[in-house]
Amino acid sequence: MTATITFPALDDIEETLKAKQDQLGAIFAEAGYDSGTIDLAKVKLLPGDTHAKAEAIRSLNDELTDLGKQCDEQRAVLKAATRAHTSTDKTEDDGAEDGAETGKATRTPVTKSFGELFTQSKAYKNKSGNIGPEAKLDVELKTLMSTGAGWLPETLRTGRVIDFPTRPVQVTDIIPQTTTTQAAVVYMEETTFTNNAAETLESTQAVPGTYPEAVLVLTEQSSTVRKIAVFLPVTDEQLEDEPQVRGYINNRLPFMVRQRLDLQILVGNGTAPNLRGVNNVVGIQTQAKGADPVPDAVYKAIVKVRTIGFAEPNAVVFHPNDWQDVRLLRTADGLYIWGNPSEAGPERIWGLTIAQAVAQTENTAVVGDFAQFSELAVRRGIDVQVSNSHGTYFIEGKQAIRCDMRVALVFYRPTAFCTVTGI
Repeated sequence: MTATITFPALDDIEETLKAKQDQLGAIFAEAGYDSGTIDLAKVKLLPGDTHAKAEAIRSLNDELTDLGKQCDEQRAVLKAATRAHTSTDKTEDDGAEDGAETGKATRTPVTKSFGELFTQSKAYKNKSGNIGPEAKLDVELKTLMSTGAGWLPETLRTGRVIDFPTRPVQVTDIIPQTTTTQAAVVYMEETTFTNNAAETLESTQAVPGTYPEAVLVLTEQSSTVRKIAVFLPVTDEQLEDEPQVRGYINNRLPFMVRQRLDLQILVGNGTAPNLRGVNNVVGIQTQAKGADPVPDAVYKAIVKVRTIGFAEPNAVVFHPNDWQDVRLLRTADGLYIWGNPSEAGPERIWGLTIAQAVAQTENTAVVGDFAQFSELAVRRGIDVQVSNSHGTYFIEGKQAIRCDMRVALVFYRPTAFCTVTGI
């Protein structure tokens, strides 16, 4: 037998909803809705002026909305119970009758459907006829539907890409940049300067006033343009199916080239195709720290640049670990010399700008007049190209994305720079 499921709570809500709908309909009919023009002044069913009547209509409409939501919830419960409801073909009485034919009393177990469990539960009986929170029923399920064994939730990426932690570009900006159209930067360096200028007597028949002779020698110097390059293989599908990958590659490959240039500016050994970095410039001065505090050794290097290189230093390059030691210097009574820990502190020493560079050789600082006696001549700026002509890339559906730049690095006056060692 198929049982009919009744839901008194739903019936009550539907009746209340219909009554409210009829009430609102009567109000609009009185206001002239059917004629196409609504005039709340004509409404007699509501008290007050037109503003009060409009407020009452809004309140009534809100009640209808709430009742509609309750009605939908209860209908969903009824629909679930109806679908789940199944009746057994055998009841306890049927089993008794079958047993009578065989002379044995056979009792067939009664199986209750989910709907029967719900409508016969204490939670549902207490709920019936009341408007409020839905009835809840705890039913033991043999198979648990969980995230792992059920419907996997859909998860979308945010679009944010977290770059790998790597050394940033830190010293390139302290080198003045120019452009060149040549394969090398060629210049003349005055390698001999003999100044014999002296006071001279007026020439007479007895003593001629001879001018002292000066000596000047110029030598041609050259810094070859070098290329810094990198390439990345990418499949056609990756470029076609993921729009973000284009911008990502266009950002990261040029960064790789600039990062390498940043390192070459400091420690390039000058052996082709390397640039010659400031630490390896032939003729650069040096100042050992020895027993001096680091600030003292740096100042002595500044003096060397001024008195031997006849230049005015404008920056000092430190490895961050070495600058840390300076930043943490304290007086005998514990006061921080380079500023209170609660403040950022000055990134300067003896008035010169500090450039902290991870690529700088640790325990060695460089003092120099970068503004006047160094130059980064760019033959070709960063260029990105894409081709499938590399190897077997054409038949494999791959693209080779290459990025490069061509530059020459020049330190015009080696004595305008001085390393501070042993810090």
